[in-house]
Amino acid sequence: MPAAISRGTSATNLAINADRPPAPLRLRRLGRLPDTFGLSRHLMRALELRVPPPILALLVAAAMWGISLATPLADVPTRVRLVVAIVIALIGVATAISGVIAFRRAKTTVNPLKPETSSSLVTSGIYRLTRNPMYVGLALVLLAWAVFLSSVLALLGILVFVLFMNRFQIAPEEKVLLGMFGDTYSAYQAKVRRWL
Repeated sequence: MPAAISRGTSATNLAINADRPPAPLRLRRLGRLPDTFGLSRHLMRALELRVPPPILALLVAAAMWGISLATPLADVPTRVRLVVAIVIALIGVATAISGVIAFRRAKTTVNPLKPETSSSLVTSGIYRLTRNPMYVGLALVLLAWAVFLSSVLALLGILVFVLFMNRFQIAPEEKVLLGMFGDTYSAYQAKVRRWL
């Protein structure tokens, strides 16, 4: 007879509980135990490579605007913040466009949701400075937006954008590219930073 039964658990009790899930799963279903490995992990994976970065940037920009309406603004002259915002935005747009042009020249996909369709690894031009110039460009445009809004708390939007991109866009992309380009991509990762 198994040790568990000989210590006071009857065969009848084992038969009754045979189709019941283990206690942690029962508690999780009742909402008493956080689902740290099941549903939440599935939801996290479901977000990978699903939100187009420009759409995410627009959503974050909208949230930044909302924050600026609800919080005190920095006392910066309109002309100063407008000029600084325009300069930062132009740098961001130029950075992003440089990345797109480099991809077009290499005849590889610009679609961030399908990295597996990449036909080549681009490491020249702007890609010598950053592995993700299009994302850096979007982050700079968000920085310009925060400057224009004159809201210090709106800067949190950039942090949210970067964290979301790192987890749900860049990390999955890198995994795919590492599988496709192997040591060449690994050497590129070691040489060039993810952002700046």
